Amino acid sequence: MKFKWILLVLLALSAPVLSLFFGAASLSADTIFQCVFAQCADPVDQAIFMEIRAPRVLTGFLVGAGLSVAGATLQNVTRNGLADPYLFGVVAGAGLGAAVAALLFNSPAGSEAGFPAQMYSIALPASALAGAVLAVLLVQVLSHTTFGRRIEHMLLAGVAVSFMLSALSQFLLFVGDPFAANQVVFWLMGSLARVEGWYAWTMLLIVAVSTGVLYLYGPQIDALLLGDESARTLGVNVTRMRVLCLLLCAALTAAIVSYCGGIGFVGLMIPHIVRHWLGVTSRTLFIGCALLGGFFMVWVDVFARTAFTGREIPIGIITSAIGSVFFLLVMRQRQT
Repeated sequence: MKFKWILLVLLALSAPVLSLFFGAASLSADTIFQCVFAQCADPVDQAIFMEIRAPRVLTGFLVGAGLSVAGATLQNVTRNGLADPYLFGVVAGAGLGAAVAALLFNSPAGSEAGFPAQMYSIALPASALAGAVLAVLLVQVLSHTTFGRRIEHMLLAGVAVSFMLSALSQFLLFVGDPFAANQVVFWLMGSLARVEGWYAWTMLLIVAVSTGVLYLYGPQIDALLLGDESARTLGVNVTRMRVLCLLLCAALTAAIVSYCGGIGFVGLMIPHIVRHWLGVTSRTLFIGCALLGGFFMVWVDVFARTAFTGREIPIGIITSAIGSVFFLLVMRQRQT
């Protein structure tokens, strides 16, 4: 077990460092060393490293870590190995917010109405975040008033809200400006191309705080795996603990989706791999998922921006292609 942890830590630490060498612009080892520990001799290299490549690598690691930890938490508190952070309609809600922002700030109709196009870069993530939060609130209200408080009903409410919000966003894109619609569709596929330095540091704070809180409640989350009645006999407030975990996962996922778009299946795949490799206890699972999820997302992003010269593949396409195959393998394993 100790060897596995050492290997995982080495992989997680080496991935961001090695990925700095990959990109449209070629940076030598000496240049990267100077940029990290001093200042690049060339101002262009300095700008490329500090404003584009380093924030993107850091954000990629944190996005992978955040989605993986959220997925592991949902799978434990729902006792459903196929649970995923996007079950609560977060992506659909973010897509609706992005569609509204595009129609208001990045279309001829919005310009005629007096909405400034310069605000689009700020309005897009802000509106997407608002839409993601709206989706989470709708799921919470429906699951606690209409369907009851059973956890499987909450998951079904998330599916229903996801379809409803997706239909609304698709209608807006259908009646809106084609150019704005194309931008939203590309954004929904998931990408780190728009990442800036401030977002990387913001994500570091969000992921660190969320993972830290979940780590502190690790024993209580483990108790939920035994069943609600067993958890209550151990002194765990099941409803409060489950709602806290769900809200943390939803907020973490919403923060990621609001800026990076839809990146699916990461929260499904990584927890399964870590659980099989390191164990099922929540604290072990959270740390392992943060490390392996970050490692995975960094290299997916490297492939996305280097596979084709002059073009970038949306990350969501790659993770969905890998995740769908992984999902089928998990389903087949459960049937055998």
